[in-house]
Amino acid sequence: MVKTKKSPLDPEAIIAKLNGGRSEAKYQKDQTVFSQGDPADGVYYVQSGKLKVLVVSKTGKEAVVAILPPGSFCGEECLTGHKLRLTTVKALTQCGLIRLAKASIVRALHDDQQFSELFTWYLMQRNIRVQEDLVDQLLNSTEKRLARLLLILANYGKEERPEPILPKINQETLAEMIGTSRTHVNFFMNKFRQLGFIEYNGAIKVNRSLLNMLLHERPQITSQD
Repeated sequence: MVKTKKSPLDPEAIIAKLNGGRSEAKYQKDQTVFSQGDPADGVYYVQSGKLKVLVVSKTGKEAVVAILPPGSFCGEECLTGHKLRLTTVKALTQCGLIRLAKASIVRALHDDQQFSELFTWYLMQRNIRVQEDLVDQLLNSTEKRLARLLLILANYGKEERPEPILPKINQETLAEMIGTSRTHVNFFMNKFRQLGFIEYNGAIKVNRSLLNMLLHERPQITSQD
């Protein structure tokens, strides 16, 4: 698991300097920020709390595809010509968000070097994460995929201190995010607890021993000359 570095820039200070098209809002747990199919007319920045990103099938089945911590952007599909939202975003916890209108963020990308650097840095970090997710899905077992997800949700690999995973992230959601069944997740969660990798105390606490287990045997990608 690659360590995710913190941006050398101050995102909130940079965003605060943007001229016009900026608004702040609080969202309660489970409140919808936007829904799949809504007009794509702005980008959101997560100041506090966590969001969950879902895709919804034609039959109404939902699948969680990402959890967004503070410092994340979402809704940037509007910048690539999409008229409608591609996903649904809901507050996993109480959240503080900054909404940036499409015209405002396009102008900032052209005229504000600091904002352009910040947004480019974020997209590059997200691209690395997507590649890691793909390798994880293709090469890792269900057990290791679950271990990696728990470590990410607890902020291991970041510069901030690890934190407990909120109980709102249930086993069904974990199963959706790693492409397996709730039964498999339940089996490995019990195994992790018995081995002392995780603890339950109102929330899921992830211990460093889980990271050691994951790093002990991980797929390696080597370049071919």
